[in-house]
Amino acid sequence: MTTTYNCTSEDQRALGLEHAQRAISEKKCVVFPTDTVYGIAADAFSPQAVTMLLVSKGRSRTMPPPVLIPRINALDGLATDISADARKLAEAFWPGGLTLILHAQPSLDWDLGETRGTVALRMPADEVAQELLTLTGPLAVSSANRTGHAPAQTAAEAREQLAESVEVYLEGGFRPVEGTEALPSTIVDATGPLLRVVRNGAVSLDQLREHVPGVLGLGEIPMAEEPAEETPVAGDGAPETQSAQTPPTDNSATTAAENTGAPAVDDSPRN
Repeated sequence: MTTTYNCTSEDQRALGLEHAQRAISEKKCVVFPTDTVYGIAADAFSPQAVTMLLVSKGRSRTMPPPVLIPRINALDGLATDISADARKLAEAFWPGGLTLILHAQPSLDWDLGETRGTVALRMPADEVAQELLTLTGPLAVSSANRTGHAPAQTAAEAREQLAESVEVYLEGGFRPVEGTEALPSTIVDATGPLLRVVRNGAVSLDQLREHVPGVLGLGEIPMAEEPAEETPVAGDGAPETQSAQTPPTDNSATTAAENTGAPAVDDSPRN
């Protein structure tokens, strides 16, 4: 039976989190608030649950959902070959609006879709989300809406779209919270030797470069070294990147990810 809990009430919040934890353990879907918009979540380690999540949204396996984690030390349990630069960004912007695409731990028994051996990880900056993740562990999460519709900014909006396909709705009020701009997370592909932005979002390129100066912006490629015998071009002090001829649009994480060899992650404006 589908139930909505008002998480602005302490008693309702406790009951809702308990029910949501039970639903996740039973391979069912739940909806909860994040620091961007509302997300629909399922057990990341259950192919059955992830399939239910994708079916609820009307989304195919070619758009695998990211995985939200409760704490930064979960990073090493879920990903491998994590570069020092990727760690710097995680330490600087988690919890918060940054998603990192990393190589998935090969020993893990999960199936998020066509990920090409990678996983997109994020730690959200939201109390209700953090409490739920602490109870359940990592969750596969996508925006709480049917594909092609606007992401839900309340649990009530999510229920209008997802209805009985979700067991528990945790209502935490409007998301993002008042005074916060409604931006998706910035997605950075950290699977190669250079970190690359594949979707612009809440964390700007300038903010990323404060911690990792070599991060490539959306549509940028490394500039090839000039042959030693050639005359240097003007502007030697410019950053050593150049724009691709046809950069993808800001929200086209799918196109950008394909260009870099990363998986086509869910690019809806949420997590």
